[in-house]
Amino acid sequence: GDRMWHFAVSVFLVELYGNSLLLTAVYGLVVAGSVLLLGALIGDWVDKNSRLKVAQTSLIVQNSSVILCGVILMIIFLFKTQLLTLYHGWLLTLCYILVITIANIANLASTATAITIQRDWIVVVAGEDRSKLADMNATIRRIDQLTNILAPMAVGQIMTFGSPMIGCGFISGWNLMSMCVEYLLLWKVYQKTPTLARKSAKVEASELKQLNVKKESDTKPAEGVQLIIEKDVAGFEPQQEKEVGCAARIAEPFITFRDGWVAYYNQPVFLAGMGLAFLYMTVLGFDCITTGYAYTQGLSGSVLSLLMGASAITGIMGTVAFTWLRRKCGLIRTGLISGVAQLACLVLCVISVFMPGSPMDLTVSPFADISARLFENEPLPTIASPEPEMIFATGMPNVLNGSIIPANRDPEMSPEPVPLISVSLLFAGVIAARVGLWSFDLTVTQLLQENVIESERGIINGVQNSMNYLLDLLHFIMVILAPNPEAFGLLVLISVSFVAMGHIMYFRFAQKSLGKQLFVCHTPDPKAAPDSSPPGNTSTV
Repeated sequence: GDRMWHFAVSVFLVELYGNSLLLTAVYGLVVAGSVLLLGALIGDWVDKNSRLKVAQTSLIVQNSSVILCGVILMIIFLFKTQLLTLYHGWLLTLCYILVITIANIANLASTATAITIQRDWIVVVAGEDRSKLADMNATIRRIDQLTNILAPMAVGQIMTFGSPMIGCGFISGWNLMSMCVEYLLLWKVYQKTPTLARKSAKVEASELKQLNVKKESDTKPAEGVQLIIEKDVAGFEPQQEKEVGCAARIAEPFITFRDGWVAYYNQPVFLAGMGLAFLYMTVLGFDCITTGYAYTQGLSGSVLSLLMGASAITGIMGTVAFTWLRRKCGLIRTGLISGVAQLACLVLCVISVFMPGSPMDLTVSPFADISARLFENEPLPTIASPEPEMIFATGMPNVLNGSIIPANRDPEMSPEPVPLISVSLLFAGVIAARVGLWSFDLTVTQLLQENVIESERGIINGVQNSMNYLLDLLHFIMVILAPNPEAFGLLVLISVSFVAMGHIMYFRFAQKSLGKQLFVCHTPDPKAAPDSSPPGNTSTV
C-alpha cells in the first residue's frame, strides 16, 4: 500500500494541476524538507517510547493519512469544476494544500515505521545471530524491490483502464485492509518475541522522569535514591518549576535536533553513513530525471519499462551478492567490494558521455534555458511529437542531440541519425551498478544496526534519513540549475564524482576499523564474534 501511494500521489498531483509538474515539485520539496528537519525528532520519539506503541501509532497514522488523502482527492476529481468557481478558486487551492500536508504526514509516519521495524525490531528478532540479521535484511530488500515493480504496475493498469478517481478509491480501500492485516501481524511478532517488550535507557529514563514529576507534589519523601532527588528539588518554588518546565519544553525539539546530529557525528560508523548519503547525490537512477533524459534520446516507454524491470532484477542480485560476500569476506569487506563493483560499472556511464550520440556540448551554457525563461520570457524548447511512421524497425524515432526528426523527410536532406550507443552505455552502466549499490546499502544498514547502541538507534537512523534527503535535495537543485540535455553529461560526471567520494569515505572507515587486515579476506565466525568483540565494534570482521 505504501509503495502504491508513493507512485500514485505524484501522478494524481500532475493530473489535478493540468499536466503540470508544479504540485509534484512542491510535494517533493515539502517531503524532503520535512524529513531533513524532523528526522532526528522522529528518531528520538522512536527511542523514547515502547516498540509496540511506536509501531502501532506510526502504522495507524500512515494508513489513515493515505485513506484521508484518497477521499479528498476523489472529492476534488468529482467536483473540480465547482471548486474552481467557489471563492475565485481559493477553495481548490486550499484542497491542494490540504492534500500535500496530509501526504507529508503520511510520509513522516512511514519514516517512523521504517526506522522502528527495519532498524530496531529486526535487530531484536535476529538476536545475536549476525547471519540471520543479514538474511532478514536481504529478504526485506527483495520484497521492497518486488513491490517497487508490482505496485506501480497495478495502479497504472487501474488508472489506465479506469480513472484517477477509481485509483484513489482502490488505494484507500487497499490501505484500510492492509492496515488491519499489518496491525495483527505486528501484534503476533511482538507476542512471539518477548525481548521486544524490553527497551533500554531512554524509555526507562523517560518513565522515571514522569514518575518524579508526579511525586514532586507528594508530601511524603521517597525512599532510597529518590529521597536524594527530592532533596535536590525541595528548594525550588512550584511556580519556578512550572516556568522552567515550560521553557524546557519549548527548547526541547531544538536541543534534540542538535544532540541527534552531534551523536550521529560521534558514531564509529559515521563515515560509512556519510558514504551512503553521498550516493543519493546522483542522476544515475531510475527516477523522473533519468527517464526524462531517456525520452529526449528517443527511447520509448516500452523500452524504459523493460530497463526498469532489468534494474529491479539486478537489485535483487545485489541482495544475493551481499549475503554471499558477507559469509565469505565479512561485513566491512563486503561494503568495500560492493563499492568497487559499483564504480567499475559506472565507468560505462562516464564513457557514454564522450561516445557518438551524446548530446553533451560544453559550449552551450547550462543556464541558457533558465535565463531564457526568467529574463527573456521565452518558452523552454519542446520536443516535437514524432510522426506515426519511423525509419527504425525498433519503433524509435530518429534522434539528433535530443531533437526528433520526422521520418517522412527526404533522407538525402536529413542529417545522419545519431547512434544510440551513448544512451545504451549509460543505461548499461546504471543497471549493472545496481548490484553493487544495493549490496553496499545493505552493508551500511547492517553496520548501523550492529554498532549503534539500542537507546540511540532511532535518533541515529533518523539523522541518517535526514542526510539522505539532504543529498537528494542537492541533486534535484543541480538538475534545476542545468536542465538542458546538453548539460546532462556534465551531471553524469558530477554524479560519479559524488559516488566516488562516498566510497572513499567508506574506505577510510574500513581502514580505521580493520587496519592491516583490510585486504585479508577470510570467512568470519558469526557465533564467536559477538563474544570476542567489544559492543561498540561488533562488525570488524
